[in-house]
Amino acid sequence: MPAPAAPESALPRKAFAIIFGVSLATAMGNTGLISVLPAIGRSIGIPDELVVAIFSLSALLWAFSSPWWARASDRYGRKPLMLVGLAGFMVSMALCGVVVSAGLRHLAAPLVIFVLFLLARALFGLFGAASNPATQAYVAERTPPEKRTQAMANLAGAFGLGTVIGPFLAPLFIFPVVGLAGPLFTFALIAGAMLLVVWRYLQDAPVPQEAKRPRRPVTGAKRDTPMWRDPRVTPFLIYGFVVASCQTAQAQTLGFLIIDKLGFSPAQAQGFIAIAMMFGAVAGLLAQWGVIRMFEMTPRQLLRWGVGVAALGNLMVALSPDYWTVVAGYAVSSLGFGLARPGFTAGASLAVGMGEQARAAGAIAAVNGINVVLAPLFMSLYRHMQSAPFLLNLALLIGMGVFAFTNRQLKNADPQPASREAATMATLEKSDEGGSP
Repeated sequence: MPAPAAPESALPRKAFAIIFGVSLATAMGNTGLISVLPAIGRSIGIPDELVVAIFSLSALLWAFSSPWWARASDRYGRKPLMLVGLAGFMVSMALCGVVVSAGLRHLAAPLVIFVLFLLARALFGLFGAASNPATQAYVAERTPPEKRTQAMANLAGAFGLGTVIGPFLAPLFIFPVVGLAGPLFTFALIAGAMLLVVWRYLQDAPVPQEAKRPRRPVTGAKRDTPMWRDPRVTPFLIYGFVVASCQTAQAQTLGFLIIDKLGFSPAQAQGFIAIAMMFGAVAGLLAQWGVIRMFEMTPRQLLRWGVGVAALGNLMVALSPDYWTVVAGYAVSSLGFGLARPGFTAGASLAVGMGEQARAAGAIAAVNGINVVLAPLFMSLYRHMQSAPFLLNLALLIGMGVFAFTNRQLKNADPQPASREAATMATLEKSDEGGSP
């Protein structure tokens, strides 16, 4: 499936396609790993809670390093940081493959394999985080405000497409010699190929003047204020953290739920897990490439509709009597998350000036990473009652729905001021009206 055309903006189509490919390669590898992780863990003998905890250290490093990488991209440029991120992902995934191969051959105790897996994955959190704020800032800087939501939705579509392709390809890469480690080695090679494409073909050109138009009036904030304390952005980060936590919890417990519902061995259930994840991914793509564009939805609408639809999907999974109800509920949830994530990403981008795009992107990347540390908690709830993680998601998403209707920043999350009050809140800082970082 080809990448969608870039929206009409200052962003060249070729550059957008390459940026899309960077996000796609990372998403494809990560979701492919998630799809085989339950089978890997149970084949090696790693407890379920520790299996989902493999992402925790990586997530913490991602959260803490993302703002630093965002500042580095301001200093050294977007392209070099994309290269660092892809290299980090490639090396991390290759080392994870080596560790999994050792575990499947029982060359070390399961606990030792877990620790080595944790450390190998941590390299992605430390270095792979470099590409996310760089790609988002690259697109934001070259996209006029009125096209920002669609551009972010298209970029988020790379994640959605990756969640389709990754789980679909992962079982095909389970080769006779390397077994379940095969997908990890293959995704490392794909990342290496994408690294060469970025190095050779992506132009890190200056931001065109037409993309430097002033944004809508927003409340002022000091330039050295951390984004998580910036009143313009904090509500979007809170919303994004909760939504991302719910999505991660559902994705990481899905494989275990399917294995237990079907009563199959991990290897036998792998195909059913891939099918469920593909249905969810297609639903997410439908949101980002179809619904948002068809109805020209603004960030404010996405913030509200997204959590409502995702809450309904989690309720369906919690009450599911069989496998296909789980698949349907997961697809509905993914549709909702596919609306909500571009909502808070575009909303945060529009809330700040041009010179702060990388910092905002770094804060969003941190939120998208750190939520994974809660996965062991959701897995512990699952071990006590299968429906518990999804019922908790339901409550959290309803809370975010209320938040989206009551918080001033979220209510005014539109490409243009949503009200007279929003238009007169404050003026842009002069430093935000000039050039790109």
